[in-house]
Amino acid sequence: MPVPDLPNGPGGTSPAQVSGPNLPPPAGARPRVVVVGAGFGGLAAARALRSADAQVVVVDRQNHHLFQPLLYQVATAALAAPDIASPIRSILRRQANAVVLLAEVRSVDPHRRVLELDEGSIAYDHLVIAAGARHSYFGHDAWEARAPGLKTLEDALEIRSRVLLAFEEAERSPHPAIRAALLTFVVVGGGPTGVELAGALAEISRYTLARDFRFIDPAESRVHLVEAGPRILPSFDDDLAARSVVYLQDLGVTVHTGTAVTGVDAGGVDLGERRIEARTVLWAAGVVASPLGRGLGVPLDRAGRVIVRPDLTVPGHPEVSVVGDLAHFAGEDGRPLPGVAPVATQQGRHAARNVLLALAGQPREPFRYVDRGSMATVGRARAVAEIGGLRLAGYVAWLAWALLHIALLAGFRNRVLVMIEWIWAYVTFQRGARLITEAFRPSPAALPQDSPAPLPPGPPSLPPAPPPSPG
Repeated sequence: MPVPDLPNGPGGTSPAQVSGPNLPPPAGARPRVVVVGAGFGGLAAARALRSADAQVVVVDRQNHHLFQPLLYQVATAALAAPDIASPIRSILRRQANAVVLLAEVRSVDPHRRVLELDEGSIAYDHLVIAAGARHSYFGHDAWEARAPGLKTLEDALEIRSRVLLAFEEAERSPHPAIRAALLTFVVVGGGPTGVELAGALAEISRYTLARDFRFIDPAESRVHLVEAGPRILPSFDDDLAARSVVYLQDLGVTVHTGTAVTGVDAGGVDLGERRIEARTVLWAAGVVASPLGRGLGVPLDRAGRVIVRPDLTVPGHPEVSVVGDLAHFAGEDGRPLPGVAPVATQQGRHAARNVLLALAGQPREPFRYVDRGSMATVGRARAVAEIGGLRLAGYVAWLAWALLHIALLAGFRNRVLVMIEWIWAYVTFQRGARLITEAFRPSPAALPQDSPAPLPPGPPSLPPAPPPSPG
């Protein structure tokens, strides 16, 4: 397939405006539409532009599209990383007007219509920014080293290693207090990610690892879910949120609501005057928008999100649209839409539609979000779901959750693999991705230096070996 034309800038401007990426020489004056980020919003926008008489350039610092709703399953060893990720080039390989650039966007100059990359720059006629968000520690950035968040595959693999290493270290420790701290897990944040993560950790302890160790009982592990608000799953119906608490408690999870974290260190978590001794703390409490929004010179909200116009464009720059986690768009209730995949996907498609209208010389249309519901799984065969006016809980909700997520995965291969893994896990209670890789195993120099009690160098006293059998 021939390489598509890549004009160098708005209206075929001078090549001096663009440098760095190894792009084919410009030909003609076709407009260029640049999509920053290949998450749900960016990928939806790029696909919706497949019929555009324009060059569509997708820029992402990763080479893969990640299905984030299942990222916690990689972190808890239920799925392997490739099961929920697909190469961007593979997804768009049949879209003749699309080009993928593996690059990091450092800043946006909306006046010159130029993106500054980690190497060089690229100009655009229309821009869709879907750069997403990162973890927010609410001014306590030092906590990040002790309490990793969950946004990327690297985050998931690090969390998986931390969790599995906690059990390994507990197996070799002869000190009851240290073992108890190693077998205590704290998840901060009671949204869907925190609830799903806490439930999965409890299931690992109670079922998956139950018979794998000789000196510890993984079922004695303690999982704490800490939420600063009055209840978990604040975007769900009150009854469904209450049902989720019951499901978590059945798995042995202790739920703390109305409780703010005041400190995180190598030994545990401070909750005001209370303290939980825990060597593994995971963060699911908040996000802050990508810093790209600050360079647009437009109003932002407290989380750094761009306050977009009704058509998702930036004030003063109708050629720039912002979608997904980076966009502050007020819903019908006046509150900003949540940073979830359905919102990003619908906004990405709408931004692409407005680009097509603009290329045809027609006015842009305002965006209207269609809420098709929310879902959260709480362990094995238990979930809560709101679909329109229908509220589901238990096995039926879990089955709906599973079928929907399989259908939304990118690529037939991923759908088949995830379905097989889930069937196997359901029948056997086992998780097949329980691997600790050296890349995510901390070296002794990287371990916390303020640990109140260092881990012992060797295993506990082992029982004598049984005598050889006669004969």
